[in-house]
Formats: sequence, C-alpha cells, structure tokens
Amino acid sequence: MALLPPDSTHQFTVSNTVFEVPKRYSLIRSVGNGSYGVVISAVDSDTKCKVAIKKIPRAFDDVVDAKRISGQQKGDSTRILREITLLRQMDHENIVNIINILPPTDGEWTDLYIVSELMETDLHRIIYSKQALSTDHCQYFVYQILRALKYMHSANVMHRDLKPSNLLLNSNCDLKVCDLGLARGVEPEQRPGDLTEYVVTRWYRAPEIMLACTEYAKAIDVWSTGCIFAELLERQAVFPGDDYIDQIRKIIAKLGKPGAADLDFVTSEKARRFILDLPETPGADPDRVTAAFRSAFPGCPDDAALDLLRLMLVFNPRKRASVEESLAHPFMASLHMESDEPCADFSAVLDFEKQTLDRDSLRQLAWGEMLHYNP
Repeated sequence: MALLPPDSTHQFTVSNTVFEVPKRYSLIRSVGNGSYGVVISAVDSDTKCKVAIKKIPRAFDDVVDAKRISGQQKGDSTRILREITLLRQMDHENIVNIINILPPTDGEWTDLYIVSELMETDLHRIIYSKQALSTDHCQYFVYQILRALKYMHSANVMHRDLKPSNLLLNSNCDLKVCDLGLARGVEPEQRPGDLTEYVVTRWYRAPEIMLACTEYAKAIDVWSTGCIFAELLERQAVFPGDDYIDQIRKIIAKLGKPGAADLDFVTSEKARRFILDLPETPGADPDRVTAAFRSAFPGCPDDAALDLLRLMLVFNPRKRASVEESLAHPFMASLHMESDEPCADFSAVLDFEKQTLDRDSLRQLAWGEMLHYNP
C-alpha cells in the first residue's frame, strides 16, 4: 500500500486540531473530544455516507496508551492498538464498526485517523436529557448491550469499561458498544492474577474489582450493565462513589450487606473484614424482589425489570446472572430470540499483549492493521 499522495488530501482545523484527510471526506461538524483524540462527522463523497473520523495525534508516543489497544498501565498507544485490533476481528450489529484506518501521507506516520460508522449520540446524553424514556426504551437498550456482550464473551473478550458514554445510539434507538481500549481477552491458561484491577469507571465497577480480588471474569460486564440499567430507570447514577470505600458503602446501602457465605470470592482478608464490619442493612433475597430492593429503585415500576436488575446486581459474582441468563429473563421475552443473538466463531487474538513493545514495534503492528483496510 503506497502512502497517500499529498495532493489527494486536504486540511481543515477543528477544535484547534488540524485534520489532513483524503478529499473524499467533507467536514460536517465537530462531534467532540473522544478518548485520545478529536472526533468529527464527515460525508464520504465516494459512498455518500456520513462517517465519524477520529484523529489521534502522536498516536505512538505513549507506549502505555498505544498498547489501549493493555490494561496493565501500559500506554495509550497500546490501548489504541488493542481497540483497532479487536474491532477489526469483530462483526456484530451492536458493536461499532471501523470502516477504514487512513494511510499516512509520509513515512513518519505520527497521527492516526480512524474512520467508523457515524452514530448520533450516546446513552449518557440521553439519560441526562429531557427525552422521555419508557420501560420499553430501557428494555431495548439493555437488550442490545447484552446481545453485544454475548458475542464478545463468546470470543473470550471482556469489555471492562462499560458505561453510558461508551454506548452509541441513533434516532432509531439502535445501540452500538464502543471504546474497547480496556477490553481484555481471557485465555484458558491465563493466571487470574494477571488481570489488572484498574478497569471500569468507578461508578460501574463490580465489587470484585474494588475488593482487590485475585480473579474476576465476564461477570464484571454484567454488573456494569446492571448499573447502566438502573441508571436508565432512575435517570441518575445509582452508585456514585467518591472513592472505592464510598463506592462499596453505597452499593451495600442499596443492595444490603452480604453475609460471610457471599464473600467467598474475596481473597483479601482485609477486604472481607471491611465488609463484615459495616453496619447491618437488609440483604437482597436470592429468590424474589424485596420491599427494600423495590424502595432502593423507585424509578422502576415494572416487576419483571426489577427482578432482572436484582439478578444482575448480585454482590457475589459467582451468583450473578450471566449474559445468557439475562437475555432469557422474562423481562426480555418480547425481544429475546436466541437464533438472532449470535456468538462469535473465533477467539480473539491479541498476540502483542505478551510482548514488550517500543514505539517502532507498535507503529509496525498498527501498519499491519491499516493494511487490512487498504490492501
């Protein structure tokens, strides 16, 4: 693949950032400052379609973020690499799709341009707008999140950073999961201790992450989805902790204090003692929605919705509903169709995660990803 000829591109400035892209892309407007860069909407004159273009300046400078494409406090460059690698491997209606990674105009290749399908807004903006949200809206949004997670989990990938701003929407209420920079593969031979605790925006973090457990699994994504579900119903974050301790206190205040038997997953004796020393609060019933649980979520009048929420927000991850169980819950009955909830036919491959990479190595790997779109 040759470099883009300089005369095939044009420049414009958005949010004090200079974009240099092929002339086929005409600027519509700035969409905002996303993770790692500025995002614009544009029209592709070749396809007549609107697209989103994210510019990530100096994309390979921070080896921790170039490998957000690693989760283990590696640089943004790595996290960027993880994201484009995973999104290229995935093909699902509820996961955002990369259309192109633009070739550079020179051999230096410092800035990365990612072209993806354009969505109109995100779930965070909808929740905190004056837009009316019915129970049906909430059902459809959560169903689509679960549908995406079923596919991701079947590819042995945990998202690890689900939150409303990472869920893109259009006017038809179609939802797509984005920002896989913190996603992580789970390999059969992987030691549980290899997994970092520093994942998920705090308000959506599962208890097992905050309690410094030596293992966690796909159940962390179910917890995050439950938090988002509750936020849709209540129109406010339900566990807005100021720090880890405050976060755990807020969770227990709403869900009840777990007994010792439900702390079997906590490997830190200090963390177990912290929970057991908290004041007693009514615990959740494993078989039904209690009056205490109902009063904790007054914005939800639907019994079936409350029951699903109860199963997703189980403190003990070993007893938390799985994605498949959540999809099969009666609250999802009008949408659930197993034959239309595909699993991945592959296991995600992120070979570079096991390597120590420098800037040139990351650039070479990103070049290989770019060639998938520009052979």
